[in-house]
Amino acid sequence: MQDILLLMQDPTAWIALITLIVMEVVLGIDNLIFISILTNKLPPEHREKARKIGIGLALLMRLGLLGTIAWIVQLTTPVFTVFDHPFSWKDMILIAGGLFLVWKATKEIHHNVDPADHEQDFIASSVTTGFGAAIGQILLLDLVFSVDSIITAVGMTPHLPIMVIAVIFAVTVMLVASGPLARFIEKNPTIVMLALAFLLMIGTTLIAEGMGLHVPKGYVYAAMAFSALVEVLNMLSRNKRQKDKAAKH
Repeated sequence: MQDILLLMQDPTAWIALITLIVMEVVLGIDNLIFISILTNKLPPEHREKARKIGIGLALLMRLGLLGTIAWIVQLTTPVFTVFDHPFSWKDMILIAGGLFLVWKATKEIHHNVDPADHEQDFIASSVTTGFGAAIGQILLLDLVFSVDSIITAVGMTPHLPIMVIAVIFAVTVMLVASGPLARFIEKNPTIVMLALAFLLMIGTTLIAEGMGLHVPKGYVYAAMAFSALVEVLNMLSRNKRQKDKAAKH
């Protein structure tokens, strides 16, 4: 308790907390997009429950990982070397998560482009086993994003209370934003394709990071923001045309 009071009186601790909260919220966007797209495939009565379970699991997983910081730090230690390039457990987790995201996004894009080709299989899987499958896939990506998030937190501050507060705040933001984001994606079909493209880019970035190729996060999120802005302009243009057409009739 005394350590926490001392931290509260330290201006650098407050700066670290604010910076880490911003970083955690930004890193949570990737996870939130995936959860929103995945839960929208479920029957309407199951979506909210799946989102809450998925985000709740993300919080528990991140808090659990914070309790094993010593082990988390060791994940960056090289395990083996291929062509003079060392690979750690973190690298392998990022590569596996990236491959999963690329596979999942490609599969969903294929379904959106040609839904008739997989309509029977898709409906069967989304209605009968969709809830359990959705939670399993959310849990898998939660692990990938949680490891990346905690390692980022460890690199920014040595104080565990700051990490815990930042993680709880970021996951709370995810919980609040998950419903509106999912409904927005559902009501705007073109947003689904854009979000899937984001997941492809995020997956490719994770693979690159795992292979030792550092991709500045600022570039990735700037590209996502620019694409989102273009899509917003397209939506405004479509809405105006529809209103003009309705006014003529």
